[in-house]
Amino acid sequence: MAESALTCGRRSPGDTISGFTTKPEPVQVPGLTHLHTGKVRELYATAAGELVMVASDRVSAYDWVLPTEIPGKGRLLTQLSLWWFEQLADLVPNHLLSDVPPPGAPADWEGRTLVCRRLEMVPVECVARGYLTGSGLAEYRAGGTVCGLPLPEGLTDGSRLPEPLFTPATKAEVGEHDENIPFEAVAARHGAALAERLRGLTLDLYRRGRDIAERSGVILADTKFEFGLDSTGTPVLADEVLTPDSSRFWPADRWRPGAPQPSYDKQHIRDWLGSPESGWDRSGGTPPPPLPDAVVERTAGAYREVYRRLTGDAAPA
Repeated sequence: MAESALTCGRRSPGDTISGFTTKPEPVQVPGLTHLHTGKVRELYATAAGELVMVASDRVSAYDWVLPTEIPGKGRLLTQLSLWWFEQLADLVPNHLLSDVPPPGAPADWEGRTLVCRRLEMVPVECVARGYLTGSGLAEYRAGGTVCGLPLPEGLTDGSRLPEPLFTPATKAEVGEHDENIPFEAVAARHGAALAERLRGLTLDLYRRGRDIAERSGVILADTKFEFGLDSTGTPVLADEVLTPDSSRFWPADRWRPGAPQPSYDKQHIRDWLGSPESGWDRSGGTPPPPLPDAVVERTAGAYREVYRRLTGDAAPA
């Protein structure tokens, strides 16, 4: 049965989380107030009201933050977001104030920290899809639609869509699932003008990212953006941008529609966790086991490779 256009299934390009295998203890820094522990980032506030986002090396899969970290991941995500903010700056303002850690911060925050403007966040995951994959593929096979939006016949796993789609989702708290909603629900909750603006920005940003990635031999299959409003009500791009945690990147030279595509993300982790080798029952409610060194290195290698391809530089150490 096709998923209802009113609920559009549950989907976001990244994983949501229901639990930590080991709850991390945030670092306490004089002058900073710890606000939130996310699946990857720690969020702090300065005395002046600015936000400080620090990316860790944590990784999540199948609703769990895993006990094994991916070395260098936090620094790579931060540096890639900084690079993308520059590529997208003419399309929309962003929340970045500085990438210099506050005074008194630990030395290992260097390269992993974003100091940002505080915004009124819009609780909508702004998802753009340019290729048919994941839960969108399952819905298409069942009823010819993706999140209720009709698509032409004859598409298959990995097909490029005729035009990118905007498929928004509710912004869930840690431990809950994002849930896709139709555009009309965004308009009803946040006003037609803001909904139209978010859709336009999301698709413009996706197209820019897609075109830049393609020049580097990388396909941007889908991604998600987050926006906040400044004091004038202007949408501002926030959070991370076009990273392997928030996007599906595929090597263009290996793209073969009709089957699952190799990807530059944590698919190596998902594959191992789902294999008999891991010994883990995803439906059993028990935390996943530690990752073997080979899976960690393959995952880290995928992140480093997409960074190198996109930016032209070696991944940060």
